[in-house]
Formats: sequence, C-alpha cells, structure tokens
Amino acid sequence: MLPGRPRGKSGGNPALTRNGERGPYQPYGPVSPIALGRLNPDDSPRTARGTAPRHARGRRPPRRTPARGKARPAVNDPLVRRTPTLPLAVGLAAALLLSLVCGVAFGSSGIGLPRVLRLLGAGLTGGRLEAEEAAAYAIVWEIRLPRTVLAAVVGAGLAACGVAVQALVRNALADPFVLGISSGAAVGANAVLLFGAFASLGVWAVSVSAFGSALAAMALVYLAARTAFGLTPLRLVLTGTALSYGFSAATTLMVFAADRGEAARDAMMWLLGSLGGATWGSVPIAALTVLAGLAHLACAAGRLDALAMGDETSASLGVDPDRLRRELFVVTAAVTGTVVAVSGAIGFVGLLVPHLARMLVGAGHRRVLLVAPLAGALLLVWVDIASRTLLAPAELPVGVFTAVLGVPVFLLMMRRRGQAFGAGR
Repeated sequence: MLPGRPRGKSGGNPALTRNGERGPYQPYGPVSPIALGRLNPDDSPRTARGTAPRHARGRRPPRRTPARGKARPAVNDPLVRRTPTLPLAVGLAAALLLSLVCGVAFGSSGIGLPRVLRLLGAGLTGGRLEAEEAAAYAIVWEIRLPRTVLAAVVGAGLAACGVAVQALVRNALADPFVLGISSGAAVGANAVLLFGAFASLGVWAVSVSAFGSALAAMALVYLAARTAFGLTPLRLVLTGTALSYGFSAATTLMVFAADRGEAARDAMMWLLGSLGGATWGSVPIAALTVLAGLAHLACAAGRLDALAMGDETSASLGVDPDRLRRELFVVTAAVTGTVVAVSGAIGFVGLLVPHLARMLVGAGHRRVLLVAPLAGALLLVWVDIASRTLLAPAELPVGVFTAVLGVPVFLLMMRRRGQAFGAGR
C-alpha cells in the first residue's frame, strides 16, 4: 500500500472528504481545492491515515513524463479549457445578433431580409415609409421583433438559472424548474386563462398572476425546506419536487373543471411554453430582471466555485454556504418566476445549456456564466423560429421543440461523458 492513502482504498480520491463521504457536485470528475487554485499544495489536508503526502516528508514527487505525441489533459478534468472563452463569447454574441435579424425575417407572412433591414432602419432612424409598407412595418416592429427579443431574454435567463440551481443543489441534473417555481406560476396563469381571474388587469393579468403565484411558491418551498441547520440541498430538492407535484395536480384539476374549450387550449399552450403573447410591455421587465440576476451571479462566481467543493471547504475559504444558498434561491426564484410568467414553462434550456457551456470552457463559473446565457438565448431564438414556421400559419409550443431537441442531445452527452454523470461510481 502506498503511504498516505486510506486503508482499504485502491487509490486516493480527492472527491472524498475527511469524513469519508463523497464530495459535492462536480460536473466532469472530482475536483480538489488545489486543482481549483484555491489552496496551495503545502496547505492540502492530510490523508485519512494522518500521514503527510510523499513530497511533504522530504521526498521529491515523482516526475511524470507524458508519452511522446500523446501529451494532452485527461478528458474528465473539469478545468480544461477546450475553447478560449472570450473569442467564443464574441462569436456567440455575433451569432445572436444575426439570429435576431433572422427571427424578424422568418414567419408565416413572407417579408424578405432586405425589406426587413429597411423597415428596421426606418424604425430606428425615424425615416419615412410608403403607405403599402405600413402593414409590414407593424408585423416587424409590433409582432416579430418583441417576440424574438423576448425569446433571447428568456433563453438567457433560463440558462443562467440552470447554472445557479446546479450549484445550489450540487446536482448535475437540476434545472430551474426543480424548485417548483414554474409549477406554482402555472396555477396563477391558469386561474386567469380558465376562470378569468384578475380580468381588470387586462393584458397584464396572466403575467401578474403567474409571477405572484411563483413568489408564493418560492416562499412556501423556502419555509418548508428550511431547518435549524440551514437550507440543505437535499431538503430543497425534495421539497421543491413534492410541491411541484402538488401544484401540477392543482393545475390539472383546474383544466378538467374548466367549461371553455378554447380557454383550455390556451392554458395547455401556456403550460407547454409559448412566446405568442410577447409585447413590448413585457420585454423590459423580463430583461431587467434577467440582467440583475446575471450581474449578481457574475459577482458571486468565485463563491460558487468554492460552494462546488463542499460546505467544509467553502467555509474554510471564507464563504458562508448557508447565506450563499439563500441568495441563490432568491435570485433563481425571481428570475425563473419572471421568465415563466411571460413565456410559460419551457424545459430543457436550463438543463442542457449549462452542460454544453462546461464542455466548451470548463467548470469555472465565471466562464460558464459568460457563455451559457448567450448560448441559451441563441438556442431559444432558433427554437422559436422553428415553432412558428414549420407548420405555418399554425404555431407549435416552444416547449415541445426544446424537449425534442434536448432529449437526444442530453443522452448523447451522457454517453460520451458517462464518468461525469456518475458512471462506474
């Protein structure tokens, strides 16, 4: 047996804590504080038998020489930067701008790209338009452009919330809907669509009711999951899942009790995700909420890296894990409730995009939070284009396309990165 290794173990595993428990959520293999650059090698904790590492007892560590022509990092190293972050972010931003123009140009009524560019320029500069251009101008500026912009905002918000929730509960399979916020928002939205509640609010009735019920669901989940020891990831996931089933049952009962067939159809469209009700009035609220949430998560990126290494290690690095979890819970609940209120329940974006971002730039949250929102916005813009053009003039729910696209891609990722998802453990 090599010195410094725990008795009965075939090899050291930096993902095991001093208590012998498996370490926290690590998307692509075990991560140690030394690997993340948070601790120096001389400050590393002792092994389970209490003996110091070999190089700490006066011996030089073994020299490792990679095979000729084979020098490359291990595939399970979460810190490998397969793609430079800044060029990738710039490329995604440029692709997003081009996609926004395509989203305005594509639709059931044929408006060519040159004409769309002319109408966009006229709207931005205040130029004159001919009388026959009035209908096309209204389609571009009042229907397609707010819908496309809202799709980008919702995609960015869901992707950022996916990164935060996976760090919050330390689970690679978590998404923004695991907290039960979207199911709670569905109860409020269906109350308006099926029974005409809050009709005095007009076009804002669905969004206001959905957001209010999302906040109520957030408070209920928090109060039910909180203990004297703080907000633990396991209790948070179990409480959110249980209450989500309860909210879903209430939603199903409301749809069953409704006596209006058209209203039930609208409710089902909302439950499956739809951006058809996008207006310029709903874009600023969603955009400001998403930007505020992104700013907070970007400032907390270093603390998220520490939280990913476990409560014990993060506390030793000066991070209060309970306080950080409360912050993440409030931020993700507010952003998720806002975007769900204006778009309905759109799944798989918050689950799929964070994994794709980590495969491209590594597991550091500062880099992931730069790439994931851009990728989520780009994905949802093109999903929205497909949902309203494939069977035009009919419109398909956006959530159906995200599920059809997300399931095979996610299964392929699990197959190629089986060890990262727990294979063989």
